[in-house]
Amino acid sequence: MEPVTDQAFAAALYSDGDAGLDTGASLLAADPTADAELFRRGEEFVRRAWERGWQPADVIRLVRRELDEHAAGLAAGLIGSETARYERLPPRWRSQLDALPDAPPRNRPDRFSYAGAVLGLYRLLLRLPAVEPVGPPPGAGPHGLRLPPAHDEPRMLTRIRALLAKAEATGFPEEAEALTTKAQELMARHSIDEALLAARTHSKEAPGACRIGVDAPYETAKAILLDAVAAANRCRAVWNSDLGFSTVVGFEPDLDAVELLYTSLLVQGTAAMTRAEAGQRAGGRKRTKTFRQSFLMAYAQRLGSRLAADTARVTAEAETGAEGGSAAGPAGSGSPGLLPVLAARDMAVTDTAERMFPETTTTRVRGATDLDGWTHGTDAADRARMGGSGPELRGGRGKR
Repeated sequence: MEPVTDQAFAAALYSDGDAGLDTGASLLAADPTADAELFRRGEEFVRRAWERGWQPADVIRLVRRELDEHAAGLAAGLIGSETARYERLPPRWRSQLDALPDAPPRNRPDRFSYAGAVLGLYRLLLRLPAVEPVGPPPGAGPHGLRLPPAHDEPRMLTRIRALLAKAEATGFPEEAEALTTKAQELMARHSIDEALLAARTHSKEAPGACRIGVDAPYETAKAILLDAVAAANRCRAVWNSDLGFSTVVGFEPDLDAVELLYTSLLVQGTAAMTRAEAGQRAGGRKRTKTFRQSFLMAYAQRLGSRLAADTARVTAEAETGAEGGSAAGPAGSGSPGLLPVLAARDMAVTDTAERMFPETTTTRVRGATDLDGWTHGTDAADRARMGGSGPELRGGRGKR
């Protein structure tokens, strides 16, 4: 006789209706001996996700988006159990695992409801498309992209993280502006130092990649903001609107900087938008989705040009120092010039991004329609000390 789990899967996982889920849940609820096999099969689905290029944070993000927080907890339990099998994990995985939500107790509130939720999750996991890998799966050596081993956070990134945390916490716009500007300057200098060190030591380091969630609402504006932050930090971002993330390609120190700065600027922008809306309501005017969309679009666009200007200024200062013998080593020492080094790294990042995403489309975004929202968003960007490349995005789709 066919095992109960197989019967339940045949009914629930290969159909789209709720009737199949109910049938499968009924079969599982009636047979407690199937519990261990049900969990084991879930671990197998998670392992297949790794083989298709997904990482823990990607899975949790999509489950939250398509199902709910309870399903995200179920997925977290499977992920935690499956990844415990490995002695070593790929870079960035440990922090993702540390951020997993708590797994709910099994068979609660009752066996039928629990089984139905599990089967709904498995149906989603089974249909995950293949996506461009941003590192090796657990249990395998690096392939494709060449990524560095996991390491402790550099002291410079710790300083940058502290500056951005203060910028998010302060209630004074001028202080937030100064702190965020200082953070971007440190990021740019750190990137330059790493590039020169790699050139002098003839490092074989190649660009890597990471995925950053771009969640609704207003995901277009958020993707533009991430694209601006990536470009200012010598990276390339490709947005997958269907799956709710952007893949950022760049050298490891720059990827860390992009993730830190984007997260902080999103927090600062959301707080500024909330304050602006409160002021509008106090004046007796209602504000809608168009106000918030226009606000964030203006915020993202304005920040792009300011970030780029900050990076250009720091680079020019470093090049001047290099010519005098203070940035790239003593004059006449044979140390590489800064601009050729940066150009070579930019080309390496572009080549890697084009290999990963040979087919991309550039989407022109509709203009903002709320003048007040645009004005407030521009002002908030000025206070945050950041501005936008034009409202265009490069998008890529996961492999199907």
